[in-house]
Amino acid sequence: MLVMSQPPTAPTPVTVLVVDDSKLARAVAVRLLRQIRPDWVVREAANADEAVKAVAGGPVDVALLDFNMPGKDGLALAEELRAERPGMPIAVISANIQDEVIARARELEATFLAKPLTGDALAGFLSGATLRLRRSNTP
Repeated sequence: MLVMSQPPTAPTPVTVLVVDDSKLARAVAVRLLRQIRPDWVVREAANADEAVKAVAGGPVDVALLDFNMPGKDGLALAEELRAERPGMPIAVISANIQDEVIARARELEATFLAKPLTGDALAGFLSGATLRLRRSNTP
């Protein structure tokens, strides 16, 4: 008896949301992301409100959040995203390297990355994010 198997489906690409009110900082993060993970989908938002709409409007697997934004800051946004998506890898990015900011990011199970963002720092975060996503998708 011949059993027909389903053709393998292509893995769904990982979608990363980059949130920063600075267009230049977003451009740097996007460029680095595309160099490190060219197969990942990158979406952008200029503030927390746009980010919340982006997450509600489609798949977002990983978030890179600027800390210092007008309105809701990156930690408040991280807290909101964490409540909705407990397993989502989140990085909070800031030039404001203060113990309180770093500690709060850790409380939210988010990674703190210093600005200016470097390829090495981002690659380290993305490696961890990849492992976390694999673990969450394994039955």
